[in-house]
Amino acid sequence: MNSELYLSDLEAKPGALRSLAAALKEENPFAALPQGLTRVLFLGMGSSRYAAGVAALRLRAAGIDAYADYASAAATYPAAAGTLVVPISATGTSRETLDAMERYAGGASFLAALTNSPDSPLAQVADLVVGMRAGEERGGVACRTFQHTQALLLALEAHLTGAGRDVPGLLERAAEATEDLLDRRDEWLPPTMELLDGGHGVYTIAPAERLSSAEQSALMFREGPRRPADACESGDWSHVDVYLTKTLDYRAVLFPGSRYDGQAMEWVRERGSTVVAVGAEVKGATAAVRYVHDSEPDVALLTETLVAELVAASWWSAS
Repeated sequence: MNSELYLSDLEAKPGALRSLAAALKEENPFAALPQGLTRVLFLGMGSSRYAAGVAALRLRAAGIDAYADYASAAATYPAAAGTLVVPISATGTSRETLDAMERYAGGASFLAALTNSPDSPLAQVADLVVGMRAGEERGGVACRTFQHTQALLLALEAHLTGAGRDVPGLLERAAEATEDLLDRRDEWLPPTMELLDGGHGVYTIAPAERLSSAEQSALMFREGPRRPADACESGDWSHVDVYLTKTLDYRAVLFPGSRYDGQAMEWVRERGSTVVAVGAEVKGATAAVRYVHDSEPDVALLTETLVAELVAASWWSAS
């Protein structure tokens, strides 16, 4: 792992997204999926599972039986005809995911592996391999692969639901949003770093529909600069994390969009905690980081973690 190369990986995000958008314009990577699928099971660890959790929620909202599980779970849905199993691993070598595939390889379920390494062991056992097209992450941290996983899961959603949405166009707007944050980082990054730099770690909050943003952001604070960090869902915050504002120097990144943001912010204002909102102005937040297209939830899903990633990169370089 290398902080300078990690920063370079982040700076390469817009170009990689545009390349993926161009590839999706040319070909639907999920066109070879069989007909008659009745269930989708996502399996992964870490960032892969974060992205899968949101994808499963979105598919359920569209009326599709979908579930995301830890690849390490001892038991989950059995192999069955009509079940699409989607193992996700950027490297294609995650031990837990490979072990989970033993339950499904050569069975009734169809395996569609999502990986950044088409020649990996995971790809060898899959019926269909979908490449992330994220390029090499030389910094050793899953950042572009996380973004591309989310993008391709949106493409899978469009394929399964027949929604006919313009995923390449969405990726173009996400590239513009990502570029905007990178271009203006000298403006928003220093004050954001200062506001989040406390003695009790950083907390991240997001609605269930974008919980992966909070989970990935907290992971970036832990993985690079090795800072304590944890994620919480916006509504659940008032039941599980509100207590921390009583005794800690509580500093958080809020990804707005939940109907329960205001409920959490009442406690934040009352107890004088520090919150940086990303993508919208929020009453009671100490500051807000905005970017182009931030009013579009799917652009936010693909973009907003960059704020935490750049803060983490800066802290990591200085450590």
